[in-house]
Amino acid sequence: MGKKNDVKVHSLGDAYWTERYLNDQTGWDIGYTSTPIKAYIDQLDHMDLKILIPGAGNAYEAEYLWKKGFRNVFVADFSGEPLKNLKQRVKDFPDDQLWQMNFFDINEKFDLIIEQTFFSAIHPDLRLTYVSKMHDLLYPAGKLVGLLFNIPLYTDHPPFGGNLAMYKSLLSSHFSIHVMEQAYNSIPPRMGNELFINLSPLKL
Repeated sequence: MGKKNDVKVHSLGDAYWTERYLNDQTGWDIGYTSTPIKAYIDQLDHMDLKILIPGAGNAYEAEYLWKKGFRNVFVADFSGEPLKNLKQRVKDFPDDQLWQMNFFDINEKFDLIIEQTFFSAIHPDLRLTYVSKMHDLLYPAGKLVGLLFNIPLYTDHPPFGGNLAMYKSLLSSHFSIHVMEQAYNSIPPRMGNELFINLSPLKL
């Protein structure tokens, strides 16, 4: 997975996120696979896809993929707590595909990266670095697919918000934008506040 780098994480590391899980301060956790991402997964037919879910939290999407037969799924999170939770639910999920680490330290290639509230957990100062890293982690024919919050949210702590214009400006430097639009099948509490994205890396 490569050696660690010195990307600034604004103190939002293992201790911060573990405390949130231990104190049940996980308002982002809906308890099941997000409907738009489930719909996307349901149309996938290449079972050998190498898939990364970064900042995965309790990783219901990884559980869903695994139960559908996808075996090349990798889950990364700063905190070990949600990884333990996934392992408890999916006993046969391989330990070496559960990565407790900084996303920016990952150094492999993937066919598909699933974005599920991860962007909103990253300090805004790291957004350009996020875009570059996502690009580097994908094979040329790979895809970045998932959900982004289309709502202001907070400015001093996660989740940090965003909007369509900002995402387009930011992501178009490294990605071809196939879909970036309001999700029509969000869960009711998030209806109108999520953008579904389907992006592929540009040849830079």
